Amino acid sequence: MKLQLPYYLNREVIFIAKDLLGKVLFTQIDGQITAGVIVETEAYYGVEDKASHAYGGRHTNRTQTLYSQGGIAYVYLCYGIHYLFNVVTSVNGEPHAVLIRGVEPLIGKDIIELRRNMPATKAAVSAGPGSAAKALGIDRSFNGKDLTGDEVWIEDHGVRYPPGDIVACPRVGVAYAQEHADLPWRFFVKGNKYVSKPNKM
Repeated sequence: MKLQLPYYLNREVIFIAKDLLGKVLFTQIDGQITAGVIVETEAYYGVEDKASHAYGGRHTNRTQTLYSQGGIAYVYLCYGIHYLFNVVTSVNGEPHAVLIRGVEPLIGKDIIELRRNMPATKAAVSAGPGSAAKALGIDRSFNGKDLTGDEVWIEDHGVRYPPGDIVACPRVGVAYAQEHADLPWRFFVKGNKYVSKPNKM
């Protein structure tokens, strides 16, 4: 079942980051559908979060998408190389987002293999936010796209993990965020090989 707008309007971004584990992220590009099970996420708590692009109410051309009503994609280029896919959540003007850091290939594995030039059984195919986006064909053109549309969307397939199977730990690559760098706002499925840094706990 495709997640609908009310799901994304939830103002508890930490809850959503954890709840998205096990959900399935789909893309449809030129009629080709690919999908992966979300196995790793990070929550970004808007203007109060020193690791967020919108910390302190920062408004730039890049961050405008974050301030939209939840239920759209926020995609940006990282280090000039990787596109990173985020789910914008909460209400208009409250720039919360969840970064999708890892997916397990589920549908269209042959297409995913072509995009990544490696077998879908190899963890590196979609572990890490840049790899996950590339595996699903996500680029800058997806920025601002409606997550209830037919180009990119998330479905609930009824997968639920017991609390003991979900690891909460500090986010990756946010050392600049001072005391917020240690917040346990990264979540991943314990033991899943498509998690980017399973040992960073």
